[in-house]
Amino acid sequence: MHDVRTVKAPSMLRLASAALAGTAIEFYDFFVYGTAAALVLGPLFFPTVSPLAGTLAAFATFGVGFVARPLGSVLFGHIGDRRGRRPVLVVSLLLTGASTVAVGCLPTYGSIGMAAPLLLVTLRFLQGLGLGGEWGGAVLLTAEHAPAERRALWSSFPQVGPAVGFLLANGSMLVLSATLSEAEFAAWGWRVPFWAAGVLAAVGLWLRSSLAESPRFLEIEEPARVPLAEVVRHHWRLVLLTAGALAVGYAVFYAVTTWSLAYGTERLEVSRSVMLTCIMAAVVVKGALTPVAAVLGDRYGRRPMCLVGCAATALWMFPMVALLSTGAPLLMFLGFLGAMLAFITMFAVIAAYLPELYEPRVRCTGAAVGYNLGGVLGGALTPIAATALAEQGGRVPWGVGAYLTGIALLSLACFALLPETRPVPVAVAKPVMD
Repeated sequence: MHDVRTVKAPSMLRLASAALAGTAIEFYDFFVYGTAAALVLGPLFFPTVSPLAGTLAAFATFGVGFVARPLGSVLFGHIGDRRGRRPVLVVSLLLTGASTVAVGCLPTYGSIGMAAPLLLVTLRFLQGLGLGGEWGGAVLLTAEHAPAERRALWSSFPQVGPAVGFLLANGSMLVLSATLSEAEFAAWGWRVPFWAAGVLAAVGLWLRSSLAESPRFLEIEEPARVPLAEVVRHHWRLVLLTAGALAVGYAVFYAVTTWSLAYGTERLEVSRSVMLTCIMAAVVVKGALTPVAAVLGDRYGRRPMCLVGCAATALWMFPMVALLSTGAPLLMFLGFLGAMLAFITMFAVIAAYLPELYEPRVRCTGAAVGYNLGGVLGGALTPIAATALAEQGGRVPWGVGAYLTGIALLSLACFALLPETRPVPVAVAKPVMD
């Protein structure tokens, strides 16, 4: 048994801020690829096919990262449940950062032929593998340190990280695309954000170097021998329900941030800078309101927030694609903003909700596998499916709206089958995790 007396309680603000910085850096790595896939990777790595097929191929390599994420959650979940949450944060950050820098150094199809897209797919797979472990480690380390009555609030800090990472990734692309010519951007400008990942990874490792191990992990007398086997044997239904529940968040986020970027620039002929600005503005509001939604989750419960977010998503998808199809910056922003507000109503509380659903000895594996399987269901296919559906429609891509609404209804049904986990006062009952 671990000796919990040797562990000093860390400052929650410092710990949560370090978790936020780490997830921001890792999601920066992941998002910068998505933005590049929408803007430039098709012609550079798949030049022998039509522009539409090149975009689909680039989005397919984008999807490889999502397929790798559940494998990363199994690998790093095993480490997290056997060796502790803290080692996961270091190794996953190193893997994702190194893979991202390598993409920035990769020769294109014109230089090395078919080896270029093959190497691109390999590096994208390694990116996804690292990110599959990042979320579980960062969220659990925060959630398991946090007081029960404020767990959703403190656990929402890592959930702000993706918004920060997205803004860094797209902000760098926006600056480069605005200051460089098309030829310069295609020749070398798109590589700069990938190279910057190396500096960000070094900062993240420094921030995480002094974090204390989770007290909940240290209290486990006998860690699971094979965490995945226990999850599959005893929690398979919970994993499938959480994956289906979270699919809508991924679908909506990547429809807004990745598919709509390609659709706006290619089909609507809106400038790259305008599209990036509209999307980034919506994500800024999303990030700022994440702690607010988390406080509501501590007050009213995790499950009610998720049900409201799913319902709002189902109602907003057709208006969103209609607003997008106008090509008017303000209307597109309003469409994206509504989608992001519905998204964060759910995902602000997920970092507290998922860990509370699983017992501590398999929590890192169970929560991370469910979270990342949701990414495969909702995130990997959405840019590909939406691009194909939009190609078959007219000016307004109603098929995309129907697709996203269908996923929202599926997730609504899954959330309805999950239990509430919000801890009640100690005088009434023992909190779920404490």
